[in-house]
Amino acid sequence: MKERLHPMMLAGTGSDVGKSILATAFCRIFRQDGYRPAPFKAQNMALNSYATPEGLEIGRAQAVQAEAAGIPCHTDMNPLLLKPSGERSSQVVLNGRVLGNRDAYDLWRLRGEPGTDGRVIDFRQEVCAAFDRLSARYEPIVMEGAGSISELNLRDSDLVNLPMARHADADVFLVGDIDRGGVFASVYGSIALQSPEDRRRIKGIIINKFRGDLRLFDQGRKMLEDLCGVPVLGVVPYYTGIHIEEEDSMDLASKSRQAAHGRLNVAVVLLRHLSNFTDFDTLEHDGRVHLFYTNNTEDLLKSDIIILPGSKSTLDDLYELRRNGVAQAIVKARRQGTTVLGICGGYQMMGMEVSDPLHLEGGIERMPGLGLLPVATVMSPEKITRQTRFRLASDPEGPWLDGYEIHMGESRPWPGSSPAVLTLDENGRGGGCMADEKCMGTYIHGILDNPAFVDKLLRPFADRIGEASRPFDYRAFKEKQYDLLAAHVRQHVDMNLIYQILRTS
Repeated sequence: MKERLHPMMLAGTGSDVGKSILATAFCRIFRQDGYRPAPFKAQNMALNSYATPEGLEIGRAQAVQAEAAGIPCHTDMNPLLLKPSGERSSQVVLNGRVLGNRDAYDLWRLRGEPGTDGRVIDFRQEVCAAFDRLSARYEPIVMEGAGSISELNLRDSDLVNLPMARHADADVFLVGDIDRGGVFASVYGSIALQSPEDRRRIKGIIINKFRGDLRLFDQGRKMLEDLCGVPVLGVVPYYTGIHIEEEDSMDLASKSRQAAHGRLNVAVVLLRHLSNFTDFDTLEHDGRVHLFYTNNTEDLLKSDIIILPGSKSTLDDLYELRRNGVAQAIVKARRQGTTVLGICGGYQMMGMEVSDPLHLEGGIERMPGLGLLPVATVMSPEKITRQTRFRLASDPEGPWLDGYEIHMGESRPWPGSSPAVLTLDENGRGGGCMADEKCMGTYIHGILDNPAFVDKLLRPFADRIGEASRPFDYRAFKEKQYDLLAAHVRQHVDMNLIYQILRTS
């Protein structure tokens, strides 16, 4: 019988210091060491989301961490999800279900609101209850904070950092990013600004994203420990060659932005409200193609395949595509023989029109689509979230494939048309739309993680790919990456000391 472990929280000196990646690593490490860990982030703000097996919505990062832990994802791992819909508003998803759009100021000030049954929804109570349910099933809980733990003006309304650690009785490990500079000030200041009770809860420091010879920080490590009175549990080097799905679109800045000469070019249209960009991770690592993100019309016309991705604001993005000439370039490319694939919001844009009679997305009530598929979409208040098992309609006896749907709106055939469907679900119902082998749309996120669909997408280019090329097994690839990440972190942190801290009563 293994000794019981306290929950651990990875808190940050700021945003993007690597909390999510480290949480993923520790989920895999604890799993390797014979525990049954689970991730938890009380509140997440991200456009990347995922559908649980129950058909509910959580942040994609916690789904990735659950996968690293080897368990199904659940809404208790991320009970409150905020999906930005503008600079000052977000769609609020509580326990996997949409409450609606809320003003950011009111959300932070009130931290609760009347529910449909008239009672006041207390967000703090809800996230604490989710943690309690999760901790009754798994151990240890690998908790993740959000942003900086030293935002004093937000302390009273903070649901995700030290107040959550207090409820969970968690040991807190502070993560500092040395690559951005100022790590001494950010670590020391983050600890010094806490209350005495919360300072005692911070049991260790992890320095992340170190570049260069680790021996150069030996003195710095000692200085930090003397300043803060807290042990430095590890200095984790910046890594390359390990690929873990990222939480937010900041990662897009590091991705390719141009077509490549002599390659099979796949262009993902760079939307202003692009969501679920992890749909394209498989193709990004598939050696048969060169995938890049762009809204440059010349590069789109050079591409062999154009993918219109998901969007948090379909009508607004469609308006922008028409304004900047990208819509016209996509239509022209299609006429010239380029393959065009739309996923979720991109599928809606490829139709004849998109309408929003209830103004769920904003002020635009109706807009003509690109006219590439004979469907029309009407936005509706009911949000569809579900995992999906399907076959390709062109191969109804073929293998079962997997994906998930997260969308508001329903797409139906344009009057007078009888479009071919792209997929068939387990009940034989058709989904998506296909004009021909080089023009199709679907609501299914993750469809590109299935080799059978990627083969279908690339089949028109078989003569350029060559017979020797093989489909890319993304699931096996991801498992290997989790193991590589765990080995990298395990090598550079003191796991014996971490276990000692987590076992101390």
